Amino acid sequence: MPERRPVPFRGGGFNPVPRRALPWGVFAALIALWQAASSSGLLPALFLPSPLAVVKALEALAADGTLMVHVTASLKRIVPGWIIGTAAGLAVGLAMGIFSAARAAGIPIVSALFPIPKIALLPLLILWFGIGEPSKIATIALGVFFPTTISAYSACDSVPRNLIRMAQSFGLPPVDIVLKVLLPGAMPGILAGFRISASVALLLVVAAEMIGAEYGIGAFVLTAGNLMQTDQLLAGVVMLSILGLLIAWSLGTLERRLLRWR
Repeated sequence: MPERRPVPFRGGGFNPVPRRALPWGVFAALIALWQAASSSGLLPALFLPSPLAVVKALEALAADGTLMVHVTASLKRIVPGWIIGTAAGLAVGLAMGIFSAARAAGIPIVSALFPIPKIALLPLLILWFGIGEPSKIATIALGVFFPTTISAYSACDSVPRNLIRMAQSFGLPPVDIVLKVLLPGAMPGILAGFRISASVALLLVVAAEMIGAEYGIGAFVLTAGNLMQTDQLLAGVVMLSILGLLIAWSLGTLERRLLRWR
């Protein structure tokens, strides 16, 4: 009889393995290629400054305090706008996920209003709230509200119904079913919606600042572009990228703490 060999496990491709060095290596390689193309003259400095020029622009902005002024101005709009929009979106989305009447009333309204570009409503919000900070915060809150609402009620739908029926069969009151079964099961989808809404808030604050603001990352990028200061323009883009990474890291930390049971 021929010797039987064990069949190798072939499901490893479906089990993500952390590769911490690979992203940094790819990022460093791209920066090196960019710097080499700029140094050789293939990329004119006016159209795409070198990474070294962008770093020098960031150092100059940090040294004279301009960097902190613009970042602080943007954060003062992003944070309250995101909190207001997220709180309202969670309330409406969970209501739509739990109550049939709320879903029947809410889905048509959300479906009709969600596709509207929220920045197009900024002139109307300026008429309502004035040209100052409230109109920009309202724009961000409105943009954050809809993805949070959709992710919340979709996450409630994704909770397996057999878990809810099992809780009902054990005689748990509805409040306990919501708090101990529905919300923990929906939390991954809700937190994924937080990541999307944070990106939306970042996009909207830049657009709102470009339209009507003296300070902020969006206003800084617009001014640098009008003056053809492409090194400072890219420095502003790098500021946005770093801010986005910090927001993603904060949400990732929150997700790890709330989803320890996974």
